[in-house]
Amino acid sequence: MTGRARPSFQCQACGALAPKWAGQCGDCGAWNTLTESAAPLLVDGRARGLGYSGETTPVVGLAEVEVRDEVRTSSGIGELDRVLGGGLVKGAVVLLGGDPGIGKSTLLLQSLAVGRETRGLYVSGEESAQQVALRAHRLGSVGQDLRLLTETRVERVLEAAENEAPRVLVIDSIQTLYSESLAGAPGTVSQLRESASQLVRYAKRTGTTVFLVGHVTKEGILAGPRVLEHMVDTVLYFEGDEGSRYRIVRAVKNRYGAVHELGVFAMTESGLREVPNPSSIFLQRHAQGVPGSAVMVTREGTRPLLIEVQALLDESHLANPRRVAVGLDPNRLAMLLAVLHRHAGVVSYDQDVFVNIVGGVRVNETGADLAVALAVVSSLRNRPLPEGTVVFGEIGLSGEVRPVPHGPERLREAVKHGFGRALIPRANAPRGAVKGLEVTAIERVAEALAASG
Repeated sequence: MTGRARPSFQCQACGALAPKWAGQCGDCGAWNTLTESAAPLLVDGRARGLGYSGETTPVVGLAEVEVRDEVRTSSGIGELDRVLGGGLVKGAVVLLGGDPGIGKSTLLLQSLAVGRETRGLYVSGEESAQQVALRAHRLGSVGQDLRLLTETRVERVLEAAENEAPRVLVIDSIQTLYSESLAGAPGTVSQLRESASQLVRYAKRTGTTVFLVGHVTKEGILAGPRVLEHMVDTVLYFEGDEGSRYRIVRAVKNRYGAVHELGVFAMTESGLREVPNPSSIFLQRHAQGVPGSAVMVTREGTRPLLIEVQALLDESHLANPRRVAVGLDPNRLAMLLAVLHRHAGVVSYDQDVFVNIVGGVRVNETGADLAVALAVVSSLRNRPLPEGTVVFGEIGLSGEVRPVPHGPERLREAVKHGFGRALIPRANAPRGAVKGLEVTAIERVAEALAASG
């Protein structure tokens, strides 16, 4: 017996249903996210289109499951392989998000065109076949094994995928797909969840690698319910400033590799070009020492990077001086200023403080604390750090300089780029001498300021 669809209101943030409209969702607390939708159609007491197949799977012992190493296939783009954890994995579902026009479709088109043994099917729900073909010819990405489909109904997409049997399936974008078994417009919570669920089941059953292009909101997060990120194996974010030609692909979730791994690209007229040595763009060697500049070694995923931290302090005429941090947590900056005042006697309560991570990259690790502190003091005293100095370390609230992971790798990266002096936590000090590098180990913030001149 089939029941008719009853109107209800669904939260676009968490997917919760409510019998009537309200300003705030009772489940997740989000405001103005309830929109009217039709409830799923009921067939024999079950909801249509929600993945209930009626099939049963036998229960097995964990020790009985055969463990095999994941066989990876190169995407044809080294930086993308790095972010994915080494290449494409059979049956993996990857969600790629980013601002409009940042290069999501360009990257995937180039990957399908140059990847070896990656017979691909590109499904476009936003552009016509003519538009996709024009972009592909401009990028020189017209591969012989690249197939194209313009469709928005997920059932037809899966039917075409069964016939074509691609090794890589690209959906551009998941917000344009809809299932005929559910009421509601494409992009709603129920349609997103159902479309993604069918694609995930197809990927696991056939071993096809599936890329889902996702829209982002004005806050920079992926549009749709949070469950969408839980359903997929890997979540990648495209980052980059509007005025910069460089693009960064960051992994925020990866079941087959390291999270926070970075892939760096440069946007050119012929598409995205890999940047194999990102430190060269994040780091600018000045002809002479500049006050307010410190070079740190951060680690993003499995890659150590040299990044310049810049600080500018200026006398403030405001009752509450400004604290601006670009590429860094502003709360972390406020904490470091308090530690400098309490444990090193550095007074900045009458100064506007501006801190910038050069290159548009965002540093999330605490290993940047020491570099930020030294850059702030250098700008305040108008005295540059010694030439060729690199620093890293975490600063605690009691003024101690704490160790950070992977110290030896950071030091090797500094030597590779010609730095001759390192200011690091004592717990990160190497057991033996490092060729070409003078290592100064410190325990307190006051020692770091004295050692930096």
